[in-house]
Formats: sequence, C-alpha cells, structure tokens
Amino acid sequence: MGKILNKKELISQIKYWRKRSKKIVFTNGCFDLIHRGHVTYLNKAKSLGDKLVIGLNSDDSVSRLKGAGRPLMTAMDRAFILANLKAVNAVCLFYEDTPQQLIELVEPDVLVKGGDYKINEIVGREVVEKKGGKVVSVKFIEGFSTSELITKLQNMKTIK
Repeated sequence: MGKILNKKELISQIKYWRKRSKKIVFTNGCFDLIHRGHVTYLNKAKSLGDKLVIGLNSDDSVSRLKGAGRPLMTAMDRAFILANLKAVNAVCLFYEDTPQQLIELVEPDVLVKGGDYKINEIVGREVVEKKGGKVVSVKFIEGFSTSELITKLQNMKTIK
C-alpha cells in the first residue's frame, strides 16, 4: 500500500497503527507550491507523534478557499510530492471545505495547524480534545508562504 490513500484505506491503516500503539498526528492544508516552510512545518508536526497523516484539500476545495487560478498544481501532483516527504506517512484527499469529517474518521492523538490559527479556531479541535488528544498550533517561519511565492513570481520581469 502506498502513502496516498482513500478514506477506506486510511481507516484500515489507522487501525493497523493503533494496534501497534502508534501515536497519530493529523494536519491538513492545500500545500500548493510546496516550499521550505511547508517541509519545516511537517517535520515539526511529525515530531509530535509516530505517524503523520495529511488531509489534502481537493482541487475544487482549494479553488473555493483560495480563489480563481488556484490550485497551481493538481491534487494528485500535490499528494505525490507530500507522499514522498520523509515525515509523511499518509495523504488523504478531502472534498469538503474543512477536514472535519476526515478528522472524525481518523480521531488523531494530535491535531496540528499553523501558527496563523488560534487553538479555539482549529477545525476538529473538539473531536480531538473529547478523545483526550492534543491540539497544537505550530509557529510559521517568516518569509515562507505560497502567497508570497506567487506574488514574487508575478512581479518577476522577463529575462531576455
């Protein structure tokens, strides 16, 4: 079984890990134009447990959240890149605007989001805390964001 899983495969994998007492960490996002900030964030998330699961926004979900022209890469391209990062153990697409349903299925031990979210704003917080899990907001590295990269690319002059 690869790392890019549908919901049914993910649940099966989670059961396997839980039987082996693995601590499951979950995060989610669009991960469009994956950069150093993303990799640092995912490494930090992984350090909080044994297995890191990523809920990846579908293309339609990214478009609804980020607007026209996004995502820049297809969901399968983004999933492929994420699945090939050392810290990542599983990637599962979700099609809703939030990962609430996926979090309810996974019931992670640790739920992680970036520092731009306050703990009480994190989707799925109640599910995780009700099961005795932990919700963590990880500080972002300044100067690394997809939006900044897009702006930089748009502002570049054509090299002749």
